[in-house]
Amino acid sequence: MDILDLDRRALAAAGDQVARVSAGQLGDPTPCLHWTLRDLLAHMVAHNHGFAAAARGETVPAAVWDGGQVGDDPYPAYLESARLASDAFAAPGALDRQIELPGLGAFPLRIAIGFHFVDYLIHGWDVARAIGAASGPGSGPDGGADSELTATALKFASRWPDSPPARGPGSPFGPKVEVPAGAPPFDRLLGLLGRPPDWTAAPPSTA
Repeated sequence: MDILDLDRRALAAAGDQVARVSAGQLGDPTPCLHWTLRDLLAHMVAHNHGFAAAARGETVPAAVWDGGQVGDDPYPAYLESARLASDAFAAPGALDRQIELPGLGAFPLRIAIGFHFVDYLIHGWDVARAIGAASGPGSGPDGGADSELTATALKFASRWPDSPPARGPGSPFGPKVEVPAGAPPFDRLLGLLGRPPDWTAAPPSTA
């Protein structure tokens, strides 16, 4: 398993969805608890910067992990953050470096990248659903995702912590959601990470 390649592919798949976001959609709800699309995209940008700095051996203040900014066109900020993360992960010796993940503890980067990989694979689906995309992660019979990405993410997600801060308030992941027996692999992945596979934004109130 080449975790660097899998991570780059997850970042690219998420980027395909971010590229479709319009300014008028940034206030829309997402499958992430209490997050608008702008909140989600800011999280994605911030965590790329946080992971990149940690992979370079820097001490990363909370303001970096929490301080993502996106304007009305979030795609350039996302692309730059993804590039920084991928470059830092691929640097000589980086995979053996211990990095600190907020609230989760210290891990060798080669393990921590698994959290990053799952995060961005799922967030690609979150963005797609938030914008009502007709295609993209989660839309096809196999989840519309690369089957290798899905299979690997399921292994990581099966070990995802069940308590805060990995789930619940302040996290994009909620309690596990039961999915039908025999559900497609990507639907099972979504359920493990607190997403109803059939999530859609509620229609605007007419009251």
